[in-house]
Amino acid sequence: QVQLVESGGGLVQAGGSLRLSCAASGSIFSINTMAWYRQAPGKQRELVAAITRTGFTNYADSVKGRFSISRDNAKKTMSLQMNGLKPEDTAVYYCNANIADRSMFFKDYWGQGTQVTVSS
Repeated sequence: QVQLVESGGGLVQAGGSLRLSCAASGSIFSINTMAWYRQAPGKQRELVAAITRTGFTNYADSVKGRFSISRDNAKKTMSLQMNGLKPEDTAVYYCNANIADRSMFFKDYWGQGTQVTVSS
């Protein structure tokens, strides 16, 4: 069974930094695109950043220049370095990955979410 587990959330003051991590485990054959999403109270879940298996990245306009996504294919992990945090970055952050298990069929998996709170 494939699982995604996030870590690294917490409370930080505006202007501060946090690093989120996501680890994939289970019977994994291959991982395509990995991504971070976030959902603030009363808002829809939105894409924050994504990274392909070959390292191509994509960022939401609101986080460009402040956040950096990376991954380690061998370790099946992904990270999100968040600098210059703003109160509007406050949300639950979710790890997402397109993974094929031993069946070799790809499907999307989600982590349980980690809370990031930025105080002003």
